[in-house]
Amino acid sequence: MSSSRQWLGLVVFIGVCFAAAGVGAMLTAPSMNGWYATLRKPSWNPPREVFGPVWTLLYLCMAIAAWLVWRRQGLAGAAIPLAIFTVQLILNVAWSGLFFALHRPWLAFADILLLWGAILFTMVSFSRVTPLASWLLLPYLVWVTFAAALNLTLAKMNP
Repeated sequence: MSSSRQWLGLVVFIGVCFAAAGVGAMLTAPSMNGWYATLRKPSWNPPREVFGPVWTLLYLCMAIAAWLVWRRQGLAGAAIPLAIFTVQLILNVAWSGLFFALHRPWLAFADILLLWGAILFTMVSFSRVTPLASWLLLPYLVWVTFAAALNLTLAKMNP
């Protein structure tokens, strides 16, 4: 594979991941100053300013991880790991819709549990291609673990 094709592939993976981030942000933004601001929150709820930089880094790591898998095996060879990756990306966006757009924290919690499993499954499938790709997703799994605990707490505090 030529060097220019490899770099183009990276741009495509970054574009796909940040497109998902953009959809999530569009679903989230309208509720930030309204519904979400009115929720009771635990003392360990991070300030709003933390979420943007953290998610930016996580989406970048996701894109690089998927790109590494694609670069190693090509689209046909990596079809299954990249399909699993796509599923977790869809679940990620769905969480924003369920939690923020629909104001359904319990449904969002169910989604985030599925998302957590899909991330783990993605990590396992990526590790079989290149361990680095799997390691790049570890911060994402840790953050989603924290987000699941926060989601559950918010659902319980705001019946």
